[in-house]
Amino acid sequence: MPATTDVADSRPSLTSHRLGGYMKRFEKTLVEYNIEARGIQRVEENERQKLSWVACLQVFLLWVSINLAANNITLGMLGPTVYELSFRDSALCSVFGIFVGSLAAAWAATWGPISGNRTLVFGRYAMGWWPSKIIVLLNIVQMIGYCLIDCVVGGQILSAVSPNYSMSVAVGIVVVAIITWCIATFGIKIFHFYERFAFLPQLVVICILFGVSANKYDLAAPSAGDSSTIAGNRLSFFSICLSAAITYAPLAADFFVYYPPNTPKFISFGLTFLGLTLSFTMTFLVGIGLASGVATNTAYSDAWDAGAGALIVEGFSPVNGFGKFCSVIVALGLISNTIPPTYSSGIDFQILGRYAELIPRIVWNTIGVIIYTVCALAGQSHLSEIFTNFLALMGYWVAIWLAILLEERYMFRRAGYNWAAWNDPSKLPIGAAAFVAFLVGWAGAIICMAQVWYIGPLAKLVGEYGGDMGNYVGFSWAGLVYPLLRYIELRYVGR
Repeated sequence: MPATTDVADSRPSLTSHRLGGYMKRFEKTLVEYNIEARGIQRVEENERQKLSWVACLQVFLLWVSINLAANNITLGMLGPTVYELSFRDSALCSVFGIFVGSLAAAWAATWGPISGNRTLVFGRYAMGWWPSKIIVLLNIVQMIGYCLIDCVVGGQILSAVSPNYSMSVAVGIVVVAIITWCIATFGIKIFHFYERFAFLPQLVVICILFGVSANKYDLAAPSAGDSSTIAGNRLSFFSICLSAAITYAPLAADFFVYYPPNTPKFISFGLTFLGLTLSFTMTFLVGIGLASGVATNTAYSDAWDAGAGALIVEGFSPVNGFGKFCSVIVALGLISNTIPPTYSSGIDFQILGRYAELIPRIVWNTIGVIIYTVCALAGQSHLSEIFTNFLALMGYWVAIWLAILLEERYMFRRAGYNWAAWNDPSKLPIGAAAFVAFLVGWAGAIICMAQVWYIGPLAKLVGEYGGDMGNYVGFSWAGLVYPLLRYIELRYVGR
């Protein structure tokens, strides 16, 4: 009996023919205006660009531009303010957390040149056709959440810069969202060109922020709480910083699918890792420093009460009017961080099904921008809660997914992949082993997670507020069960 789903049916319906015709004409119009029309389709080897020194340097500059952003400064602030850690503890936890998380993102980036497939299309080779859609949905939520945070931080900064907060946060949110949409819409070429130079003003103003605010940092205050509570808070802050870096893994390959397959891995892996760790370290440390002064400096405390963005503006206060100019540069720098998830979300929407694939990326990009702009307007007063609850939660599924991908690659795909099968369900795994392992990993993450709204039974054993171990337990539990499940799947199903 023939399958009736839109996935298996090789004879498209009249509706899909019509929709496809409309979209082809629309895509042709996009190309005429130099807007990238390609979605999730694999980039064939003859379509790749040549590997030049500029292209190599671009890998490094891309990640630096993305991460020299105010949202990472505000994330660093959580160490002293939310987890009540000292400057030293916060700095060490953040640096080691991003080191581990960046390794995962750098590994994922290598698959763009090798496969020519977008990151979550590559994920189909482990998760299968249907289970991979769960990953896609989670990643869309994750990317929209990051964009929401960027818009709120940008809105707070622009509002704080205006005389007596005369400009509302909502206006700043809309400004960041509109500029992001304009750049992401034109596609990968404009995106790469923008990120090639966007880091320069950000680097300058963040260095200025270090210089003018460093004398207000409190480097001597100890971490609060007894030894077990401090240990739990260190673990939780380490986890949230790791999550900030590891969540780049599901989109890291998207930006390098036009690179040739012979791109050396030390370029795609090494420069991605270097760009991420350097930019994360710089932004986290300045955020930790600013937040360390909240307890001892009245102006910093008042600014923190108005929002994390306002604290950044207060950090520039010693240079008066020039500081406000620098604050505007910092706010606009958030666009560099918002473009990549906006761009990738348009692609990921297409992975949800055949009909979704027919709708051009630009349409999905627009829908994504509308969603996160509305959510940012609604959640603008709860930024620290969004950070602490959302970021760590998103890190759990990425860690579990990475465990499955790593074992699939190094245990079951040592002979390589059939890249031409990216869109053929009959040649991909059925995904049962990956799906069960994913659920097992989630079970481990749930009992070991520590969030404001829920602390797992094992996480409760660490200090007064618990210690977040969800990433590590989820990763290890999924890694333990997947090999056996995958062996059974290959034995009885054959793919």
